[in-house]
Amino acid sequence: MFGVLVSPLIKTVAAASCNGKTFFGIPTWYEYLVKAGYFAVSGNSCQATSKLQFINSAGKLDLSIILLIALGVLDILLRVAALIAVGYIIYAGFEYITAQGEPDKAKKALGTIINACIGLGITIIAAGAVAFVGSRFQ
Repeated sequence: MFGVLVSPLIKTVAAASCNGKTFFGIPTWYEYLVKAGYFAVSGNSCQATSKLQFINSAGKLDLSIILLIALGVLDILLRVAALIAVGYIIYAGFEYITAQGEPDKAKKALGTIINACIGLGITIIAAGAVAFVGSRFQ
């Protein structure tokens, strides 16, 4: 039932928007489906291959497709979190510059910079781990 309802939706949405363009380097949710061969890319168009079936030949749900979609969504969320961390670094840098000798304000801004850098490091490592796991499904 799940495959019958969702499979045509995924085929339609991904095939309609498979142009490879990204916004701020944020990947598409179906990136790992294309890499795993579920879509055949030619130019700016994609065609779903016969491999894109939610129900396998044994009649069981194929969780690898769902996992690849979840990895794509997680990759998007991690990259957005990295962009937010960069925004916090810029904001805290501005606050640090405008502290003008006020030690409490400067200390707070420096703490924000340190925390944002830690968050940025975590998101970069996590995005690398997601990309590593996603590449193993090819």
